[in-house]
Amino acid sequence: MRPAILNPLFADVSTLPGVGPKTGKLYERLLGGQPRVSDLLFHLPHSTIDRRNRPKIRDAEPDAMVTLEVTVAEHRPPNSRSKAPYRVLVEDETGDVLLVFFLANHIWVEKSLPLGAKRWVSGKLEMWDGHLQMVHPDRVLDEAGLARLPPVEPVYWLTEGLYQRNVQKAAEAALAKLPDLPEWQDDAFVKSRQLPSFKAALSTLHRPQTPADIEPTSKARARLAYDELLAGQLALVMVRAHMRETRGRASVGNGSIASKIEAALPFALTGSQTQALVEIRADLAEPKRMLRLLQGDVGSGKTVVALLAMASAVEAGRQAALMAPTEILARQHFERMLPLAEQVGLRIGLLTGRDRAAERARTLAALATGDIDLLIGTHALFQEKVAFRDLALAVVDEQHRFGVHQRLALGEKGEAVDILVMTATPIPRTLVLTYFGDMDVSTLREKPAGRQPIDTRALPLERIDEIVEGVGRAIKSGARVYWVCPLVDESEELDISAAQERFEQFTQVFGSTVGLVHGKMKGPDKDSAMARFQKGDTKILVATTVIEVGVDVPEATIMIIEHAERFGLAQLHQLRGRVGRGSGRSSCVLLYKAPLGEVSKARIGIMRETEDGFRIAEEDLRLRGEGEILGTRQSGTPGFRLADLSVHAGLLAVARDDANLIMARDPQLESERGQALRVLLYLFGRDEAIRLLRAG
Repeated sequence: MRPAILNPLFADVSTLPGVGPKTGKLYERLLGGQPRVSDLLFHLPHSTIDRRNRPKIRDAEPDAMVTLEVTVAEHRPPNSRSKAPYRVLVEDETGDVLLVFFLANHIWVEKSLPLGAKRWVSGKLEMWDGHLQMVHPDRVLDEAGLARLPPVEPVYWLTEGLYQRNVQKAAEAALAKLPDLPEWQDDAFVKSRQLPSFKAALSTLHRPQTPADIEPTSKARARLAYDELLAGQLALVMVRAHMRETRGRASVGNGSIASKIEAALPFALTGSQTQALVEIRADLAEPKRMLRLLQGDVGSGKTVVALLAMASAVEAGRQAALMAPTEILARQHFERMLPLAEQVGLRIGLLTGRDRAAERARTLAALATGDIDLLIGTHALFQEKVAFRDLALAVVDEQHRFGVHQRLALGEKGEAVDILVMTATPIPRTLVLTYFGDMDVSTLREKPAGRQPIDTRALPLERIDEIVEGVGRAIKSGARVYWVCPLVDESEELDISAAQERFEQFTQVFGSTVGLVHGKMKGPDKDSAMARFQKGDTKILVATTVIEVGVDVPEATIMIIEHAERFGLAQLHQLRGRVGRGSGRSSCVLLYKAPLGEVSKARIGIMRETEDGFRIAEEDLRLRGEGEILGTRQSGTPGFRLADLSVHAGLLAVARDDANLIMARDPQLESERGQALRVLLYLFGRDEAIRLLRAG
């Protein structure tokens, strides 16, 4: 049960004074899901408005934010038919300023600024036609209003329909509900770093006294970052401890199926594939549960390693499952593995959310009786009705697109299921620790033999006509081409309209050889567009980033990425990895809009310099922060709300050590600090870890 002290923070945002159900809908858009009071408190200001500058008019600098004490000297309303602004002259003993209101409510102006009254006006001062003016002051205050004006005002990210004052008031109301929580941090640590309490840190960030208070380097922000990192690390250590304590079942294969698969492969395994298999099979043979991350660069052959690992589980008389994040990927895995499986006597099935009822019933029946050795599917795999006869190994593809709870849910589909998770996004060491700290790690660094390097070039968009001509020549000689359309902004609709437009233009030039695929297409339409491209019925595939992960067409040798400057490094690398998968020479063209900013220039430079995904991932973390590396923009992965790894990476190792120490000293979190840490875990949504304590 959630500690009662947290109940005020878990109340719906719409229960706050001044919010209500209607505005509550806007907060759902801003904060996601069904936002709670804690979500609003964790929505930190991104900047401030400093209203401490209160000069006399004579000393005020143009283009500065000022708060002036003035007397209202004269009203200059426009004549009734004019669209001119309403002007008000205000003054002090050193000079005067014109306040300018466009499309103003005259009654409001006259009421707010009565002639002869003393007022404080706050806003940006400008010089216009030789005279100081302030257009639409942010604040027009009397003495009582001035007393309430924060000297430094927090500025929040907004969504359409919400204004700064709405969020500021709601944050104030949320702070009023914040209880005094028990201290979960080590006392000596807090004192040595001079960190405020959790409550004081949140108050400082929402009520800053100086602009420096909200900086990621501030003490308040460091405190909250460490709280979030510790919650994450403690949860990972607890999941790991639970996995170790839960008795596993040894699955020792005899090599009868795996050796046939290896013999049927058109290439020899690389050294790192062989090493990864040694590590995985050693885990499978142990009477402890495996939890291992298999990470490898684009095209390093993770799927083959997974298939051979699953073959070992089947050789031991048990079953295996492979879960992919999208239907396209699940089908692709199935179609790739089916010919090999049939050749070596491995019975495989496919389960997705799109299966017809009769087909689904047949698959589920065969799974329950053990007539399917290996099941491939989407998240449909961990639905309640899916029952295995004896599941030994669950492989999760593109791990970062699934939460820990989904991983655990798949692990509950059998007795002591071993779990192997795969990612094609090479992950910097600090992030492996953050997101996968509960796992052992196997890494594939080589590419299979015969893979050619990809010739990567960068060209300005003005030369797009030359590229289109080049594409025409290439498809005449039998090449297949991906044309990726730009990320327009946060709106998927706009991304799709860009792809649709390009598709229509190309259809006029190249006719029916052009295909289109994007995220909003119905599943069967998407599959059929991909199948036509795979078969070569279409030669050019216009796409959004939906093809970023896992799509495998060895005959495709040209990748064009339009507006490459809008993509993160990790994404550019993933997209480029769709070509160079066969033995033919491949090329990638990064079309950019000039002039390039410094970060975009650095990204494109790195792409031209290297194909090493691990180096690219480290550079991406340096240039962009952790969100993009794990694909959060596309997949909604919960990244950090309070920690910023580009600033707080040093705290991560400290949190890791602290979490290990806590589990060594107080594994059930029963001490006074342990009870406080339970509050921390619930607060940051890590209650799965506490459920494991009860289950364990």
